Amino acid sequence: MTITEREPYVDFLRAVSLLVVVVWHWAFTILYWTPAGPQPTNPLGFFSGLWIFTWLLQVLPVFFYVGGYVHLASWHQARARGDRMRHYVWRHVKQLLLPACGLILTWAVLGLVLATVFDPRWIRSTVLLIISPLWFLAVYLGLLVLLPVMSWLHERFDVLVLVWLGGIAMLVDVLRLRYGYEWVGWINMAAVWGLAYQAGFFYRRIVDAPRRVDLALLWAGLFALMGLVFSGLYPGSMVGVPGQRLSNMAPPTFVIVALLTFQIGVAEVLRPAVERRLTRPRWQRATGVLTRFALPLFLFHTTGMALARAVVYFAYDRHISDDRAPDWIWWAERPLAVLGPLLFTIPVIAIFGRRWTRRTGAPK
Repeated sequence: MTITEREPYVDFLRAVSLLVVVVWHWAFTILYWTPAGPQPTNPLGFFSGLWIFTWLLQVLPVFFYVGGYVHLASWHQARARGDRMRHYVWRHVKQLLLPACGLILTWAVLGLVLATVFDPRWIRSTVLLIISPLWFLAVYLGLLVLLPVMSWLHERFDVLVLVWLGGIAMLVDVLRLRYGYEWVGWINMAAVWGLAYQAGFFYRRIVDAPRRVDLALLWAGLFALMGLVFSGLYPGSMVGVPGQRLSNMAPPTFVIVALLTFQIGVAEVLRPAVERRLTRPRWQRATGVLTRFALPLFLFHTTGMALARAVVYFAYDRHISDDRAPDWIWWAERPLAVLGPLLFTIPVIAIFGRRWTRRTGAPK
């Protein structure tokens, strides 16, 4: 499997996945202002019926899925040019690791400076909150490092690897939920996200499969989600909700495997309509901009959000509170909740993220 140029729909899925994460954080992060610093929650903590929307808005499974395809395909391209696997992996690791480490180091230094002026507990909570979305980048980098092993397993055992990873994820949940071994759950950080990444190796086969396969994936994933959630064993939300006894994300549960299957089906069902639109110049330009700015936007979006929240905090003389139940005014303010952080994120990207917004012509 090789690709000779960027695939618009792949770029679209990857960019939109990151954009959904960013907009979700900006629009729906609700902060409790406690003596120990800001503590996050979201509208699901107030309106439990909203969890159904997370079946579409929790898009990290699709991101890992597309990432697996892109890495394997671009590795095949690199190998055809005579590149070595270790050089390929290290080159791509550096592309992600350097900006992430730069962000962490910058906020570590800023945190130390700000802690001399403000309550150190507040600053510590704030800095951890700002860099917390990088957990997924750490997992993504780990999977990239394992690409030599995962590609070898794929070539040798094919679809059996998905079955094994899914089986491990299910057994981990049994040990965790039935027998109380909570620490075992963290194995699923590798098993579940590794399965999503490995599933990307089958991307081309899924694309070339008949339409009924797309529908089968969608319905199989949907029925699996419904069965697992309505069994009462798992929460319905695909994002963490403070106060819930269990999160499907931290660490991931077998429910995410069902979510992945459902979302792959949705992506394939939508493909023909979206691909037709991606041939139009306006859609091509929009996808190109999203692709160029997706990584820096993700890296710096919480920095922009922190700056926007800080301005609001001091503008209200340090007396603001988000811990009320969202009302119609709160919902009406959501466009402003996105616009404020965006206005602060743009200059941050312009100053620190220009290296990662250059036009590129090869898959990354």
